[in-house]
Amino acid sequence: MAAPKPSGQRAIEAPVPVPADGPEARYRAKAEILNRAIQEIGMGRYQWQLFVVIGFGWASDNLWPIVTSLILPPVSYEFGVSRPPLLTLAQNIGLLIGALLWGFGCDVFGRRWAFNMTVGITAVFGLIAAGSPDFGAACAFAALWSIGVGGNLPVDSAIFLEFLPGSHQYLLTVLSVDWAFAQLLANLVAWPLLGNMTCAQEKGCVKEENMGWRYFLIAMGGLAMGMFVIRFVFFTIYESPKYLMGKGKNEQAVRVVHEVARRNGKASSLSLEELDDIDQGAAGLTTTGIVRQRLEKLRMGHVRALFDTPKRAYSSTLIILVWAFIGLGFPLYNAFLPYIQQSRGAEFGDGSTYITYRNSLIIAVMGIPGCLVGGILVELPRFGRKGALSSSTALTGVFLLLSTRATTSNALLGWNCAYNFMSSLMYAVLYAYTPEIFLTKDRGTGNALTASANRIFGIMAPIIAMFANLQTSIPVYVSGALFIVAGILVVLLPYESRGKASL
Repeated sequence: MAAPKPSGQRAIEAPVPVPADGPEARYRAKAEILNRAIQEIGMGRYQWQLFVVIGFGWASDNLWPIVTSLILPPVSYEFGVSRPPLLTLAQNIGLLIGALLWGFGCDVFGRRWAFNMTVGITAVFGLIAAGSPDFGAACAFAALWSIGVGGNLPVDSAIFLEFLPGSHQYLLTVLSVDWAFAQLLANLVAWPLLGNMTCAQEKGCVKEENMGWRYFLIAMGGLAMGMFVIRFVFFTIYESPKYLMGKGKNEQAVRVVHEVARRNGKASSLSLEELDDIDQGAAGLTTTGIVRQRLEKLRMGHVRALFDTPKRAYSSTLIILVWAFIGLGFPLYNAFLPYIQQSRGAEFGDGSTYITYRNSLIIAVMGIPGCLVGGILVELPRFGRKGALSSSTALTGVFLLLSTRATTSNALLGWNCAYNFMSSLMYAVLYAYTPEIFLTKDRGTGNALTASANRIFGIMAPIIAMFANLQTSIPVYVSGALFIVAGILVVLLPYESRGKASL
């Protein structure tokens, strides 16, 4: 039988309902036992180390799309490209492939192998891209490094959430400070390199006068390689115990929990019998049955599980739409922000490359306090995840619309700072709330679906940019409206995951 809940521990509830009997009921019962075991161990050395290395994935998710947006002007100058947004399109196609590949794969084959591969792929192709001989090669390498980037959040959020005690799930929101810091770091490095080693568009451009973007890629690729080495060499990642028990590997799940307890300098009372007792009477699987089960997973069983009840189908559909609208609105504006800053700045008499990247750095700074405020708001009673997410998403759109009223460069900069503060807060909450409303056994797939919707709509952004007039405010109006609609959809979501341990 399950051990009694330790006194003083916060009640553990399921964020989504499950049937009263059958395999899913057994899964829920075992998940609650593991939740109690993780809560008993508490937030210790292993989880804090995991907090650091998982942060690399959060950082990479924001770092590399920003890298693409920052190198877009100098790359287009050097290669004389008529449609520069093709570079962003190639990146977004890679992000979509990565979200699908790693998101679905980690539910079928496990989290551990994907954990290191995503950062490693990003590092290798980011470094190779610095030697691109033409625009086609630059696009190809951007797509390849983005396959690695696209898997960071689906995999890393699942791993971190499954090792966190319920009392510390707010740290999934705080993790987004790494996301904001990556934006700051990218702009900090880009300002001197791209600001001083980029040729002017009007003069024609040769490689020797335009080395800034190549040095920038070497710096960012080297940073990613350092992240990979720390993850692979200096940190031991254990397979998620909830993933293992969901696969029927109770003994391995118990072993991982005890190993985490040992790393934390504590002991766990979890026993194998507690999990096996729940499985008692359930039919075992032969080798043929295991193979059949794996094939069933590949036949989209995890996807069907996300829509197996009316309420869960409603919730999954809404959160996918929220990610889709944000996926179009965010890159439609943000991916071309340096270009918008430069072109609008030219209207105000200060559109130099140096000022453009200086302003991008100032805007990036505002993301850090946005993430920290998000970590506070998600734990407020009667506000929680939904209140923080809906308000920040809608306000992101409002500030975008207000930026079209700027009549000076400083006013445009101010509105963009407010926009980045709110959008960073929004993403901080979105990345925490989304995996919390999925069951562990389907979490990777749920993350993959939402990320894929985000990437599919993201692919539309550079296509729109190629045919829309970026000199007008129309793309900004569209982007702002998408954020406001997404904020309204969040209000309609049926689950509030604040105060509930994930299953």
